Amino acid sequence: MLKLTKKADYGLIAMRHLAEHPTMGACSAKDLAELYSIPQEALAKILQRLAKAKLLVSQKGTDGGYALARDPKSISALEVIRAIEGPLFLTSCSLDKGDCGQSHSCTVREPLLKVSRTIEEVLSQLTVWELTGPAPETHVALVTLGSAERNELITGQMAASVTGNVEEN
Repeated sequence: MLKLTKKADYGLIAMRHLAEHPTMGACSAKDLAELYSIPQEALAKILQRLAKAKLLVSQKGTDGGYALARDPKSISALEVIRAIEGPLFLTSCSLDKGDCGQSHSCTVREPLLKVSRTIEEVLSQLTVWELTGPAPETHVALVTLGSAERNELITGQMAASVTGNVEEN
């Protein structure tokens, strides 16, 4: 199952908070940790990574803490996740060097790389600013892995489930 780590979750939560409250100035790791019930030591390390990646600025002193380094509309969720976790990999063979004992006969590497690229594309288009508002109605282009008829059926089922009109087969 594809799942973001707690670190990535915490980083996105912190970035969202800073985007939602720009007039509050810098926020300390302690304040953010208490506000969202996040372990303070873990959050402090995450915020340091985000500052090192130049997504946050660190301010010292009594009014110190962290603030966004750029407009939240120009910071993507993918940038945040990569700053915390490094490159995203759906499978271990997603690496360019990712050679395994099955590489000569693997039939799923290319389709999974396509899925991975699609996920990265979606995350690169989602900005920290967009995380602050209600979920937008989006229409994501699905990755084609099988027959056209099967994909149309899946797309129709997904559209029906979003609108609440799901018919059981």
